[in-house]
Amino acid sequence: MKFTKSFENQVNKLGSEEQLVLKASLKAVSNSYSPYSHFKVGAALLLDNGELILGSNQENIAYPSGLCAERTALFSYGSSGIKSPIKMLAIIAFNKDKKQSDTCSPCGSCRQVMLEYEQLQKKPYKVIFSYNGKIEILDSSALLLPYAFHF
Repeated sequence: MKFTKSFENQVNKLGSEEQLVLKASLKAVSNSYSPYSHFKVGAALLLDNGELILGSNQENIAYPSGLCAERTALFSYGSSGIKSPIKMLAIIAFNKDKKQSDTCSPCGSCRQVMLEYEQLQKKPYKVIFSYNGKIEILDSSALLLPYAFHF
């Protein structure tokens, strides 16, 4: 998977860190295991220390045993013992025709997990969505789930 020329122009208008994490999410797509849906999703976390953590969707014939790209990246981060806070999360998706998907919005489970990691670190992180040749940036995952479970 790669960016189209017009989309690459949009990416180049972003800040350097936003470009880095979005390009990392594109790299993560290549690790997607999606033989059933053919919907490939990549996610990348950029940490305050500059480290990148990638995740991709992983399907299983015993549905719903798979995991979304966002949770794969976040759970990898959570189980790593890394203490550096999350700065950004980028998500990108491609359909079976290897074109950017018309949607890339996280499911409800991912939204709750995204928010909980934000609550744990006690500071928001940016969420970047890339779909249908567009880029959207939110300043906090909390904007995706206004009526979330809180602890």
